[in-house]
Amino acid sequence: MSLVPHPPNALPEPHAVSRLRTERLARSAKPFLARGGIKGERCAGCRLLPSHCICPWRPVLPTQAGMCLLMADIEPLKPSNTGWLIADVVPDTFAFGWARTEVDPDLLTLLADPQWQPYVVFPGEFVAPERVVQSVQSLGHGQRPLFILLDATWPEARKMFRKSPYLNALPVLSLNPAHVSRYQLRRSRRGDHFCTSEVASLCLELVGETHAARTLQAYLDVYTHHYVQAKHQLPPALEGLEHTALKALCA
Repeated sequence: MSLVPHPPNALPEPHAVSRLRTERLARSAKPFLARGGIKGERCAGCRLLPSHCICPWRPVLPTQAGMCLLMADIEPLKPSNTGWLIADVVPDTFAFGWARTEVDPDLLTLLADPQWQPYVVFPGEFVAPERVVQSVQSLGHGQRPLFILLDATWPEARKMFRKSPYLNALPVLSLNPAHVSRYQLRRSRRGDHFCTSEVASLCLELVGETHAARTLQAYLDVYTHHYVQAKHQLPPALEGLEHTALKALCA
């Protein structure tokens, strides 16, 4: 595992969330103006201000598990969206926009692909008990796990879960983390909620991909640090705890 080297002014190849963002922008009737930017100027590779770009610290995380992001309408446009970070570092990440009245045919094809065993990641308290699982099949035995993450606010995620009949036949993975969320950029009213990137880390941990899980969490910490520093017009601490932890994992 290593950090991806990017030459000056070079951008990573567009990934699933990046492509979805481009498609969503093309459908917009007016420009999407994220809060905190200077005249909307942001790095196309990481969505942060160019002075706080994290593209040089993007880690490579080959994993057996895959991630499938079902994204609420404007989530791909938000600089604070952490589904983007998952797609940055987990090669087998897929992203689809969610709509109540239609479903992307490519999503249905993915869910039917025999190489994958999909799991919808959602709190078990809202699901019929017979659908709920708290563990998944071991890696390297048959199908690869595909974690379906509803990337949205909590009210939106509940609506997406209820109104997506193509998910009804799939098992629901209910996570029970022993720690609280460290995510600082958006807060939920529910104390047990985690941001999308944290959920992906928990899923990787669950299937034994501990190093990948910790690296994704460390990358989120670096991203959060840069985001907050940019918001307060302060330089990032490149030798601080966040960067040190990520470098150690990628050594």
